[in-house]
Amino acid sequence: MMLALALGSAAITAGSLVYFDEDLAPFVLEKLPLPLEDVWMLALRVHVVAAAVCLPGCILLFSTTLVRRAPRLHRWVGRVTATLVLLALVPSGLYLSLFAKGGLPSTLGFMLSGIIAGAAMVEGVRAARARRFLEHRRWTLHVLAQLSVAVTSRAMLFAFDAAAVDEQVAYIVSLWLPVAGSFGLVELFWTRTRPSILPWRNHEALRDARHPRLRPDRPRQARGG
Repeated sequence: MMLALALGSAAITAGSLVYFDEDLAPFVLEKLPLPLEDVWMLALRVHVVAAAVCLPGCILLFSTTLVRRAPRLHRWVGRVTATLVLLALVPSGLYLSLFAKGGLPSTLGFMLSGIIAGAAMVEGVRAARARRFLEHRRWTLHVLAQLSVAVTSRAMLFAFDAAAVDEQVAYIVSLWLPVAGSFGLVELFWTRTRPSILPWRNHEALRDARHPRLRPDRPRQARGG
């Protein structure tokens, strides 16, 4: 799964290099005229660069080897990824969504995905800082799931094109289904598998998983009357 996402991310990045050429790519030409073309192009390029770093970054963060053997590197990769998601990827994506192909349904779909990714990243960072590592894992799974929409959506578009599905319908379905489906799958996965992953990966997660009465940071109740 992670390998497929990594390969999909690499393919999307390679295909997006045309947005940095002097000649406008077909995707850009079909958007013209734009009210603020320079701003839109800047947002597109920021979004492409941020996505090229954030999706592989999220994939790397779920490497058990990195967590076990290089926890400091794990933290720094997480900080860089979180910063790019919150300050570059989500803001540029929200702006670009205003001009999305497919009109209002597409705009709302892209906005929902961006809001989920941004809110989940904020909660994930808060959970990590509070050393609630299981909760941190849940929220970062949501971030990865929404970033993976770029890959799954394009795969669905290829399939719809091969099946000669109406272009407008294909575009909207291939956006909304991965966005909503990714969110639902993470929640379903977490609900069904959480008991089996309580002793997760490292001692920090084990600490977080213990019963509250066994946690050293739990306030002790006063004895006696």
